[in-house]
Amino acid sequence: MPDTGGQQSFCPSRLLGLGKCPGCGIGHAIHDALHFRFRASFHHHPLGIVGVIIIFIRIKQLIQPLRKQHETQPVQSDPRS
Repeated sequence: MPDTGGQQSFCPSRLLGLGKCPGCGIGHAIHDALHFRFRASFHHHPLGIVGVIIIFIRIKQLIQPLRKQHETQPVQSDPRS
């Protein structure tokens, strides 16, 4: 949903009338950070840029074991030859 003040929100904190919760705006902040709009990202949520960094670190952690496994597998000869 667009981040405009007058529209319906799915945030339980806002639905209860408590205002913004810590998760409000994080999706918009991550989107803006991925598009290098850091000022807008910080405006939506101060931890959006940190979230992007954490996501990229986690992706690297998940890819490294796959890369090592691929490099260490022995080359199998063709049994037909």
